[in-house]
Parts: sequence; C-alpha cells; structure tokens
Amino acid sequence: MDKIVIKGERPLKGKVKISGAKNSALPILFASILTEGWNTFHNIPNLRDIQTTTQLLEFFGMKLKNGWINHTGDFCVTANGFHSHEAPYELVRTMRASVLALGPLLSRLGKAKVSLPGGCAIGARPINLHLKGLEQMGAKIEIEGGYVNATAKKLHGARVNFDTVTVTGTENLMMAATLADGETILENAAQEPEVVDLAHALIKMGARIDGAGTKTIRIEGVPELRGVEHTVIPDRVEAATFMMASAITGGNILIENTHSSDLESLIAKLTETGVKIRQEKEGLRVEGPKKLKAADITTAPFPGFATDFQAQFMACMTVAEGNSTITETIFENRFMHALEMIRMGANIKIEGKTAIVSGTKKLSGAPVMASDLRASAALILAGLTADGITEIHRVYHIDRGYEKIEKKLRKLGAKLKRVKVKY
Repeated sequence: MDKIVIKGERPLKGKVKISGAKNSALPILFASILTEGWNTFHNIPNLRDIQTTTQLLEFFGMKLKNGWINHTGDFCVTANGFHSHEAPYELVRTMRASVLALGPLLSRLGKAKVSLPGGCAIGARPINLHLKGLEQMGAKIEIEGGYVNATAKKLHGARVNFDTVTVTGTENLMMAATLADGETILENAAQEPEVVDLAHALIKMGARIDGAGTKTIRIEGVPELRGVEHTVIPDRVEAATFMMASAITGGNILIENTHSSDLESLIAKLTETGVKIRQEKEGLRVEGPKKLKAADITTAPFPGFATDFQAQFMACMTVAEGNSTITETIFENRFMHALEMIRMGANIKIEGKTAIVSGTKKLSGAPVMASDLRASAALILAGLTADGITEIHRVYHIDRGYEKIEKKLRKLGAKLKRVKVKY
C-alpha cells in the first residue's frame, strides 16, 4: 500500500494537460458491448477503473488490441466473440461503474449477471432506479447472492421517469434502449457532459437519440449498432482539481485540454473567492490570490456545483478569509475528508448535510487517511498549502480517477512523492 508525502507552501506554476474523462470513458467502453465490428476510442485515461473495465470486457470474450498506443490514450475493442454474460465480484468489487455492463449485456444478449457494485465509501448509491427502468422495458430482474440476474427475450420501449437524477441510471437505460423495440423516453434524465458524450458516441454507432443534455432523452431502438471512432471529452473533475490547486497555493496554472463550458459553476465560485480565471488560446489560465475569500456552495446535479468538486473546494475554504457554508445534497457520507482536514488544523463543524468552515491562517502538515477518490484529491490540495510535511495514507483511491497526478503536480513545482508502506 502507498502513501503520498507532501512538503507544502509552494505555489504551483506552469501548465498541465488534462486527461480524458474517466466518467465518460467508462460508459463508452461498456457501450462497445452493443456494437458489431471494431471501435477505436481516443483519449482514454490510464486509470485503475479503466484497467478493471478492460479486464471485464475480456472476461466477456471481447477482444482488445493496442491498448494505450504510445501512451496516447488510443484503445481498440470489438464485441465479437462473447462467451460470458457475467460480471463477477472478483473483478468489479472496487468499481461502482461495473453496473454499466447491465444495460448493454441485457440489450445485446438478452441476459446479464452483474455483481452489485462497490467503489467509494461515500454513502448509499442504490441501483434500484436502473432496475426499475429495465423492468419497465420488459426485463425480469432477480437479486440473489450479491448479483443482479436480468433476462429479457427482447427489451421494448418505455417511458421511464427517474425519481431522482441518476447519471449511471440515465447512461445504463440509454444504452439498453438503443437496441430495444420502439421508443424509450427518459424523464428527469441526468444532463452531465459525460452523458452527452456517451450519447454522441452511441449516435456515431447508429443509435437514434435526441435530447441528451436535457431532462428528457428520447431513444428510438435500432436493429444493430456498428463500431466507430470516438474521442472522449476532457475530464472536468481533473481540470477542476488543478484549478483549485492553483487557487489554494496562490499559483498560476495554464490548464490545457479542458472545456470551460463544463466548469461554469466552479468558475463562478472561484471568481467569488478572488481567483482570476481567463480563457487563453492554449487553455484556461487560473491565478490564485494571496488570500482566498470565503464562499458558500450547495452541490447539485449538472449544471449545478458538482459533488465531485466539493471536497477540493472545502480544502480551499479551510484557508480562506471568513466563514463558508458547504451543503452536500448528493451523497450523505461525503464529509469524511473534513475530519482529516481538522487533524491539519482546519476549523470545520459538521451539522447534518452542512459543513461550516471558518478559514484559518495556515494548515499544518499531519498524517491523514484518504476515505475515497475525491477526498484523496482534497487532502493533496490541503497538503500543498500546509506548513511542514503531510502524509496521505490509502492513496490507492487516487489511482481510480487521476492519471499520473504526482508527475503532473511535480511538473508544476509541487514537492511530493509516493512511498511504499508496510502496514
């Protein structure tokens, strides 16, 4: 097991290139289950969740070649040659996105056996909305021994109204509907850029989809889909993390390969805290002030302030001038990083779904424990601004969502290293 050791109080300067979006690449890789022929996907990040997904696709009998060609992020995959419809626990226990195999397998093969998903310990993320929607489309669902067993002679169109907004639920049903008989209408659908990117890939494959990026998505089923070439969008969460790394360290970073339109809620809040952000020819320039100003946030589905930005923003507010209120509306356990920041001298009080942060002059380096993916990033940010040495344990979470984060930070002037630890 590894830990990351950081010597803080160093402003970050330079430029960083953002990798492809994990939360876009994963459903697009699973969408290849639906197609005939080879798919070529560009800008696929080399992350642990991606590696797990490719192992799972190979377990199904799919063929992969080239992988990350010359480290460019190119990936080729074909769904010809299935010999399994099961996503076993041993492969998917660390990755919640494995549930995205359910819709494509059921639609293409008429059967799927998928282990109930694992992933970050940030609260309940039930898949009941996925299962309810698939049942409306004609699937028979049974849960036994920790697995979802789904069968359907042929899925049919249905009108599905999600009780709450669900990104993976929207993606799963959208993929399932592409080969179903008739029209499927998804109401209260997720509007995230990753959902739109998946829709664009599916449309290239021959799917008939209208309304992606709005609350209502219509999918008209087609007989078959074909392999395509598609480039995955940049990772807005990685971009957001580096933006906030510049903010918290008083740095000056040029962020390359990012879409500012996907970051408008964060840009507005960081501007409120005194960060200067401007679009340049090569990317987004982010300049942190000498002292951040406090600002309040409430997480919400896109286009609101993303829950995946919350932990990093809290890190920024621990050293801001004034008091800030952070309200988490998506996941009930996503304040576990706050307790670790308190170990570093942060002044944070948790009241239910709200964290009240009173900015301090300076954080102090300390040994801390990462509880999930975004908490890992937040603790790194805290360590970058802290006085002394910060040791972040259980950083295996970080490898699920950030490609070469230590290398990228060192290139910007951060002093940090990864160390093997025997527990």
